[in-house]
Amino acid sequence: MDTRHFRTLFISDVHLGSKAAKADFLLDFFKYHDADTIILVGDIVDGWRLKRSWYWPQDCNDVVQKLLRKARKGTRVVYIPGNHDEFLRDFPGMHFGGIEVAERIMHEAADGKKYLVLHGDEFDVVVRNARLLAYLGDWAYDMAIMVNVGLAAIRRRLGMPYWSFSAWAKLQVKHAVNFIGEFQRVVVDEARKNGADGVICGHIHHAVMEDMEGIRYINTGDWVESCTAIAEHQDGTFELIEWRTIRDALPAPLAIAHRDKELAQRAA
Repeated sequence: MDTRHFRTLFISDVHLGSKAAKADFLLDFFKYHDADTIILVGDIVDGWRLKRSWYWPQDCNDVVQKLLRKARKGTRVVYIPGNHDEFLRDFPGMHFGGIEVAERIMHEAADGKKYLVLHGDEFDVVVRNARLLAYLGDWAYDMAIMVNVGLAAIRRRLGMPYWSFSAWAKLQVKHAVNFIGEFQRVVVDEARKNGADGVICGHIHHAVMEDMEGIRYINTGDWVESCTAIAEHQDGTFELIEWRTIRDALPAPLAIAHRDKELAQRAA
């Protein structure tokens, strides 16, 4: 598959340091996707989990090195911290190995439209007002990821496709409290207050692009389950890229290799 070059790539919620992070998938993604600018929209490193127990395999180092190498070769790399890597919020305006740190930015697309780019956790009532609840929710999500391992093994034996229990459970709970809809509304309101045409965020692990009351709402998704990224083309149009779709389109030997890596990761 030929490498695709974009004006801008937006990636969030990789959660390096978590056993659920698909760092190897992201590395493969970078083999086939490049950009003039890469904007990391928060939760790239999972400081919360690293505080509980240290887990940093070689794939995590490789992702960091890949981004540093791109910065050295001229790619603009901007890191907007999220709640899981909030320790970087103490360094706005700083550069680390050529990677810029910013609390939020206003991105001007090739067509002249302006997009407010932020992680989004400041608009999550649970994270902002009840840190203990946020930590408990994070633990519950870890448990749901573990349930996926057993279900995936059973479904494989039955010849059924992969299905994510954790993603299903998360969406059921959040739909029950209308969390996603409310999150989108307040983020869109923030973009409107800042005079932006749209907003690009992460945080809720729910990739989507849609228009809301005249404001373009774009969520980058995550690299824990969905493996999604947002790409801006040279004409200013945006594309939601789903890694699983890309993986399935690879030549058969490569697709099998990626499948085996995924199965091994779930079983680990």
